[in-house]
Amino acid sequence: MAMRASKIQSPKAEAIVQLKDMIGGSNDFLFTEYRGLTVEQISALRKQLREKGAELHVVKNNFARIAFEELGYTKEVAPLLEGPTAVAFVKVDSNDVAKILLDFTKDNPALIVKGGLVDKNLMDVKQVEAFSKLPGRKQLVAMLMSTMKAPAQNLVFVLNAIPTKLVRTLKAVEEKKAQEA
Repeated sequence: MAMRASKIQSPKAEAIVQLKDMIGGSNDFLFTEYRGLTVEQISALRKQLREKGAELHVVKNNFARIAFEELGYTKEVAPLLEGPTAVAFVKVDSNDVAKILLDFTKDNPALIVKGGLVDKNLMDVKQVEAFSKLPGRKQLVAMLMSTMKAPAQNLVFVLNAIPTKLVRTLKAVEEKKAQEA
């Protein structure tokens, strides 16, 4: 484990402040190891993540550890900050980002998902994988809205059926009288 200096040099302090800003502007964090990926692969991954409202940044482990600790995040993040680390800073829907990362690992096994920090809860790789299979926030809202809409829609159908049945009955009576005449 690296030792922490008593006085941090100004460029390093600025890097920590920038990291704290990125952490403060994000809701969730997914940690990956990027060793072995080409620049083109990382660029393609960053583009996919950007479309979902996330950013992938390579971080210095010591700086990230200091920034997370100063912002009051759990100290259990330390095991995720070993080896070459890239963090996906997620602003919106973290399970969509987890899906992208795990799908990317299928085509590019050099990318390794280490774990995540979702709603300030530490997740290991298996938990991130299970989390990625859950429906996203938008899907859950759509499911809730359709469930809430169903009773009102059924009431409309029932109320509509009464006049429709009356009109059909009157039409049948009219046709029957027309045939008799």
